[in-house]
Amino acid sequence: MNKKQPFQMLQTLNQTFGFDSFRQGQEQTIEQLLAGHSTLSIFPTGSGKSLCYQLTALHLPNLTLVVSPLLALMKDQLEFLANKGIAAASIDSTLKGNQAQEIMTAVRNGEIKILMVSVERFKNERFRQFIQSVPVSMLVVDEAHCISEWGHDFRPEYRRIRPIIKQIADVPIIALTATATPKVQQDIQKNLHMVDSTLIKSSFNRENLYYEVKPKKDALKQIVQHCISNKGRSGIIYCLSRKKVDQIAETLSVNGVKVLPYHAGKDTKTRSRIQDAFLMQDVDVIVATIAFGMGIDKPDVRYVIHYDIPKSLESYYQETGRAGRDGGDGHCIAFYSHKDIEKLEKFLQGKPLAEQEIGSQLLQEVMSYAETSISRRKFLLH
Repeated sequence: MNKKQPFQMLQTLNQTFGFDSFRQGQEQTIEQLLAGHSTLSIFPTGSGKSLCYQLTALHLPNLTLVVSPLLALMKDQLEFLANKGIAAASIDSTLKGNQAQEIMTAVRNGEIKILMVSVERFKNERFRQFIQSVPVSMLVVDEAHCISEWGHDFRPEYRRIRPIIKQIADVPIIALTATATPKVQQDIQKNLHMVDSTLIKSSFNRENLYYEVKPKKDALKQIVQHCISNKGRSGIIYCLSRKKVDQIAETLSVNGVKVLPYHAGKDTKTRSRIQDAFLMQDVDVIVATIAFGMGIDKPDVRYVIHYDIPKSLESYYQETGRAGRDGGDGHCIAFYSHKDIEKLEKFLQGKPLAEQEIGSQLLQEVMSYAETSISRRKFLLH
């Protein structure tokens, strides 16, 4: 890398993104990509993973193509890029009429710097032909843990990305994730043919987060009290079922808490409206299934409560990581009862044997975390 580049990178960081210095791992990732090397970057939630490809894209001559698993995530990032004056677009299922065609034309004309696509679109034959006809500088696989059966959010279609990448272009790949145990990490590298690529990890210790596990007795009452005593502060409450989400939101509302429920049973428009209300401080609390929060960049979430214990420690780490992104305190409370573990074990029945085995191993880890006598932070980091 030439000597001018670090200066240019800092200039871009400051002028475009408004930061004075890089966070741990960011600069190293960007340097590797600009030198043409693929990287797997594993950074904790809220530590600026997206900036790694966004800033790099501005220093590359051609298109940066981003594969993303969630529409909410793409919407969030597009808004962020638009605010920074970066030409970006997404091709997904929400587009109407000629919109996709118009975006493709803009890409062909070199008017778009970053293009985001869903995995489904990425696999589409017509889209592949189109993308092969335009020069691409870099490919980004966001939320790369979705590739792994050991990941907490496995998506089988993610495993089909690699053959398509080979057809498109021989360009550097950056795979990004906030949660990758060694097993998941190996799975990502193997599946994306990135075994020889650079691995960059930053510390997973979030010193401003406080972890607590409580027995699940009078949990709803405790949640109501917590929200009332934290009036005006932002919080997220996670439940496993939509029914429970609606019930808790209703109870909180009756008790004067500014709250909205969020789950996949609501249409895209409604979910988008709820998300915006939370970001704009119109509501303090969101009660949600795990459908909520991926890519939500709200820095001042002060607490994350799990009414139901999650299915894996990885998803727990990622969900609690939405608290305290501004460096302020974040309180992470999980309610635990053995009955919930039994319920989750029942859900595994009838699934393929390999999936059952992985699922019950992940649940064992969750139980160990909930029942441990050592520091919960130490346990999580381990």
